[in-house]
Amino acid sequence: MTAPARTAAPAARGRGPVWPGCAGICAVLAAGLVASVCLGAVEVPPGTVLRIIARHLSGGGPGPWTASQDTVVWNLRVPRALLAALVGAGLALAGAATQTLVRNPLADPYVLGLTYGGAVGAVAVLVTGFAPFGPASAGIAAFAGALAAFATVYALAGARRALAPLRLVLSGMAVTYALSGVTSFLVLRADDPGTTNSVLFWLFGSLAEADWGDLGLPAAVLAVVMTVMLAQARPLNALLLGDETATSLGTPPARTRALLFLLIALLTGIMVALAGGIGFIGLVVPHAVRLLTGGDHRRLLPLAALAGAAFLVLVDIAARTALSPQELPVGIVTAVLGAPLFLWLVHARARDTSGL
Repeated sequence: MTAPARTAAPAARGRGPVWPGCAGICAVLAAGLVASVCLGAVEVPPGTVLRIIARHLSGGGPGPWTASQDTVVWNLRVPRALLAALVGAGLALAGAATQTLVRNPLADPYVLGLTYGGAVGAVAVLVTGFAPFGPASAGIAAFAGALAAFATVYALAGARRALAPLRLVLSGMAVTYALSGVTSFLVLRADDPGTTNSVLFWLFGSLAEADWGDLGLPAAVLAVVMTVMLAQARPLNALLLGDETATSLGTPPARTRALLFLLIALLTGIMVALAGGIGFIGLVVPHAVRLLTGGDHRRLLPLAALAGAAFLVLVDIAARTALSPQELPVGIVTAVLGAPLFLWLVHARARDTSGL
């Protein structure tokens, strides 16, 4: 029993007080949300932004600002900023869970084929024009595609046996490559250049179509998934130690992985349906947070969600303003920022190998 106790320590302990880091992330997130609403082709002073928001929340009358400012702030930028925060939090949370699922800190939902599953569903609607649910068809198809990819990977990995991390990774990689080929084929089949541009913009991620009606579902799913994962924090900690140790601690590895897999698929499917394929958040953000908090999921999960929200809000600001008035796909910015950051994190981890 002595050896397992020594092994469990890195995963369970933290790296010191996390409240300063949590306060810092919250401050960055708050500042980013305000800046996201202020900045753009039409700049609105922060004081005016706050008064417009307060007026809509309180139901007050018109204020000393123009109707265009009111429309830009309340109808366009506030829901976009909030959606960026929700999607960033969801992708980071899904990434943290994926890293636990496969016991690899360099994993994210792309590894399990979920992102490309969503891409195939949405691209098929955009290319074929088959939209039985109207404007929501692409989002619904993306969600269905992500769940279909989840079911395929789950079956290939051995749903009726123990879900071994290696089988999950290999099955996910196979499904990802296959779905990538299907997506490329669908893009090549598009005859209309406008449709092709829309498909490519969606594949790289976009928050341009955000509105108030998009916020309820991701907020509810994020809250439910976070609650369930936090309730399962101790089994998730045990899962990091290997199947034999987890079993000896009273955690059934196969059942825990199955639940985790389902939560990841649900969360990723919803976020991909709303914002397209945005990479690196689920890989870089949880990995960075692990260096701060260690592997204890009671600290890791909420901090990863907060950091992911702050990161995507800031990325969206860069995407909208870097080449203003032209808007960059969000996924391009996350790739440009995420690749060097990821390389730095890998080198930092080589110097500190405790944790996951």
